[in-house]
Amino acid sequence: MTYSKIIAGTMTWGSWGKQLSKKDMILLMHHCIENQITTFDHADIYGSYTTEADFGNAFKDSGIKRETIQLISKCGIQYFSENRNNTVKHYDYSKEYIIWSVEESLKKLQTDYLDLLLLHRPSPLMHPETIAEAISTLKANGKIRDFGVSNFTVSQMTLISKFQKIDVNQIEFSLTSHGAMHNGTLDYMMTHNITPMAWSPLGSVFKEGNEQSKRIQNLLETLISKYNATKDQLLLAWILKHPSNIQPVIGTTNTERISQANEALDINFELEDWFKLLVESQGHKVP
Repeated sequence: MTYSKIIAGTMTWGSWGKQLSKKDMILLMHHCIENQITTFDHADIYGSYTTEADFGNAFKDSGIKRETIQLISKCGIQYFSENRNNTVKHYDYSKEYIIWSVEESLKKLQTDYLDLLLLHRPSPLMHPETIAEAISTLKANGKIRDFGVSNFTVSQMTLISKFQKIDVNQIEFSLTSHGAMHNGTLDYMMTHNITPMAWSPLGSVFKEGNEQSKRIQNLLETLISKYNATKDQLLLAWILKHPSNIQPVIGTTNTERISQANEALDINFELEDWFKLLVESQGHKVP
């Protein structure tokens, strides 16, 4: 496997979240690696275009060998930010912008290449041949190794893959947001050997006090002792059981929860327990 089964999402490491110091970032990187989490997920826009540089400065002084980790970044969103001369949030998938954006990410992350570049979100104006030209150039110059997309539908993946092979699609997927399991997205990825990565893998279970969350929480309470696991671990294990081999991107900076996330790999849900959780999420039995 090219990437660690659990992936560390860095969106909240910088100014959009915990505002970690360089020392704290270094410690967190090492803790992730010690727990077999060697893949770090970035996007150029995180921290209003500042988190990649914060991470890169920490990585430079971390003593971590580049070949022992994998770096993901995303491009395409032109964010309304004090760090960009934009008047509105929009998307830019011109060849020049994609290449420029990757080069900026490489400078900030202080690395020579990205293991994976993702197009952050689909644009109604994206042209697949133009995108393919940019990716071919970046690969030929050794600046990216794999290419993928994020939040793309089946038709959008079909469009892009006509001209450029897609290795990964990073989508929202969790027990409370499992549409990709029913609308053909995961089926398409399995058929075309595209790796699914899941952002927000815990869903809204701990964020919303609605009836759905209450039903799920009640069932999780009964499963904690059976599987000797935390609720977080059970939610991750539910995702990990899907045959498409989904790789969760966890956003926590809490070292204990990071360790627990890796331990979720050892949980194997019994078939009926997996479906019981799905039923509680949906509020009705499966068809």
